[in-house]
Amino acid sequence: MFYVWLGIIILLTMVELLTINLTTIWFVISGIVALLLSFVTDNFLIQFGVFVILGVILLITTRPFFEKFLQVRSEKTNIDRIIGMRGEVTEEIKKNKMGEVKVDGKKWTAYASHKIKVGSTVEILKIDGVKLEVKECEE
Repeated sequence: MFYVWLGIIILLTMVELLTINLTTIWFVISGIVALLLSFVTDNFLIQFGVFVILGVILLITTRPFFEKFLQVRSEKTNIDRIIGMRGEVTEEIKKNKMGEVKVDGKKWTAYASHKIKVGSTVEILKIDGVKLEVKECEE
């Protein structure tokens, strides 16, 4: 059973690395416990029971804490501060076609619901990945 649990641990670790959702990591930990338990008992039902019960307990009790911790760390970036700022269009923005905006000394890919000409002043509405949604400012 050692190799079965080792395979499960490796598989779940790969899934966690690909998804980064903090879901399978708890079952990796419970898989390690089940692997260690396989040295004590050959009863697969006991090993599997410990694996499932411990995994669910870890998932329910510790995931919210770590999600909150990771969310606080991600909020420490200051990229959201450009929302509401004004920038200048450096490459024309057309409806359904990206353009370019210079905000806070940096150039960003931007989109809008209508055409905006080069040199126009825009306000940043939101950040969508690495693109900015903008609207033209009326001066």
